[in-house]
Amino acid sequence: MAKGGFPKFGGGMNMGNMMKQMQKMQRELENTQKLLDEEEVSATSGGGAVEVTVNGKKEVLSIKLDPEVVDPDDIEMLQDLIMTAINEANRKAQEKHDSEINKITGGINIPGL
Repeated sequence: MAKGGFPKFGGGMNMGNMMKQMQKMQRELENTQKLLDEEEVSATSGGGAVEVTVNGKKEVLSIKLDPEVVDPDDIEMLQDLIMTAINEANRKAQEKHDSEINKITGGINIPGL
């Protein structure tokens, strides 16, 4: 190996600097994950008749129903609207997660993130 780094990987960067960079990235990822876990994301379905709010852990925090959508003769429609809103809120939470993590990793795919 040439003096001063790893020429195959761009040279110039020594192992100590590389480890510091990786530790910094790990701290940033941990802090970002904590913030994302607490982030709230909402989505609606049925033209706003159903609103679901989830956190970054994809836990449902609240469900709001427009009283007009509650029809005892059509429970299936209400169930579909709730399911659609939950899935959309979870999709939005995942998109936000992916976007924030990509800012730190530069798009490098790191397993488990």
